[in-house]
Amino acid sequence: MSLEYAIEYHCEMRRRYDEPTIRALGRTGAIVSRIVADSLNSRRPPSSDSVRFASHLSSEIERVEEIAAYCKAVCPAHMDEAGAGARESIGCLGRIHYPIDGRFEHFLADRLQLIYDTLGAGHWPRLMHLLLDAESPFDGEATKDLRRITTEEGLRFFELRLPIRLAREASRLTTDHLFDLLACLAASDDGASGYQREIPVIALQDFSDLLDALLISDLDAGEAARISEQSPTYIEYVRFAHAVRLAEKLRVRLLLD
Repeated sequence: MSLEYAIEYHCEMRRRYDEPTIRALGRTGAIVSRIVADSLNSRRPPSSDSVRFASHLSSEIERVEEIAAYCKAVCPAHMDEAGAGARESIGCLGRIHYPIDGRFEHFLADRLQLIYDTLGAGHWPRLMHLLLDAESPFDGEATKDLRRITTEEGLRFFELRLPIRLAREASRLTTDHLFDLLACLAASDDGASGYQREIPVIALQDFSDLLDALLISDLDAGEAARISEQSPTYIEYVRFAHAVRLAEKLRVRLLLD
């Protein structure tokens, strides 16, 4: 269960395969990569069930390998180097796995509070002004609804059952408002690409500025290493931030679902 995203760069592979096919192949590649990584980490050969599963997907894996070879060789939307442990076979795709871990949510709340407390309003990323606006569309309700959900398999979208409330000038905000914002905007094509959300080209710089301020800016190497070790969600969001910057550079949408 994950939030999936894609840099909508119209390369040769997207001319050959439509977006839903690229997305499905990316999911297959991620599953097989996880099987291989689990085997390497445990230093044991893959189970017979894993081998049968991978064999069943052999034709899809061949197409994944074809696209991956093209990605690495020539595609400017390729993100292979963005974040250890967060690699994808198809380099313009990514995913943020659920549940969003509690350490990362506390980290985000602390970083957002620090910016509101220590920087003048003129130095805030523009989206931070939108969060505080009483008419902001990011009211936290969508994330609040997700926190209530537990699947039949016991899976959740958020590790924390309650959001973290900010203080002082930001006292009307909780992390629900922030995660509503990070879920981005409804797709302008009504989901024709197979993705229901997007960051349009016009908004990419604003999202990039916010993600940089929250995840990267003024974070020393030791602190970055600690949060990376403690929170897999942090690593995945850093890669997402890289995807936003790359989409901005290429002047294409970032798609999410």
